[in-house]
Amino acid sequence: MKGSNFSYLLKQGLVSVWHNRLMSFAGFCILMVSLLLVGVSVLFALDIGIIIGNIEDTNEIVVFVYNETEESELSHISDVLNNYSYVDTVSYISPDQALEITRGSYGLDGIEELFDRMGESPLPHSYVVSLNDITKINEAAAAFARISGVEDVRAPYDFASFLISIRTTFTVIGSAVLLALIVVCLVIIYNTARTSVFARRMQISIMKHVGATNSFIKFPFFIEGMFIGIVAGVASWFLTKLAYESVVHLFMEDIQILEVLGLRNIIDFREITWYVLAANCLAGALIGAVGTVFSMGKHLKV
Repeated sequence: MKGSNFSYLLKQGLVSVWHNRLMSFAGFCILMVSLLLVGVSVLFALDIGIIIGNIEDTNEIVVFVYNETEESELSHISDVLNNYSYVDTVSYISPDQALEITRGSYGLDGIEELFDRMGESPLPHSYVVSLNDITKINEAAAAFARISGVEDVRAPYDFASFLISIRTTFTVIGSAVLLALIVVCLVIIYNTARTSVFARRMQISIMKHVGATNSFIKFPFFIEGMFIGIVAGVASWFLTKLAYESVVHLFMEDIQILEVLGLRNIIDFREITWYVLAANCLAGALIGAVGTVFSMGKHLKV
């Protein structure tokens, strides 16, 4: 394609946006809302995955060791625990530390004197182990119990099973809903593009009869769809940012809610803002351009 032809077709595509502003605006709105729905859904789906992961991190296995265990054996047990691939962190709790933790957990008047009379702590040495994969909790508990010097292992089996079920259910349902949303949006966008092209079928027919090639006819529509898609991408990015940050701000006002709901490490939109903008513009341009060109098929058969 010659430079002059390219410049002419590019100009025609951009001018066409204004000449057909009603249909262009309709396509812009549909594309913007579609990108907004998909973008917000993806962000919150990622956040829910992070929240479930944060809650999973609070599931810890407590490994109790015999009181008469020597210092060298305690060090060996710690090394063995850390060697497992599914172990994230291992924290040692001495008998005195365990007693202080137990003392603080009661919070009753007069209980301090009772603890003071105990003298030496009767509680055993212990390790608090967090896993990087909650699905390994049964395997981990069984493996820890076999370590020489370990007296008992306590693990939140029921809660772990509940979290695993929640995560699996959410993954399946979330993926299905997101896929359905994408398909519905694509169908709506395609039908909008077909309506826009149908409104200009006479223009396409005249160009075909005067000898214009298919490429010559398609290119302005391609530019028009791409331009509308990019503008819709920018608008959907702004609305996504506004909606996401507004919802997050509601939770950020109360730190306790953050801790309880596992919202500590949710996505900060400022860290991904340019990625979201690029993704929205690219998706908008691609869907707008390709959708418009594909919807021209039968109108070019003159």
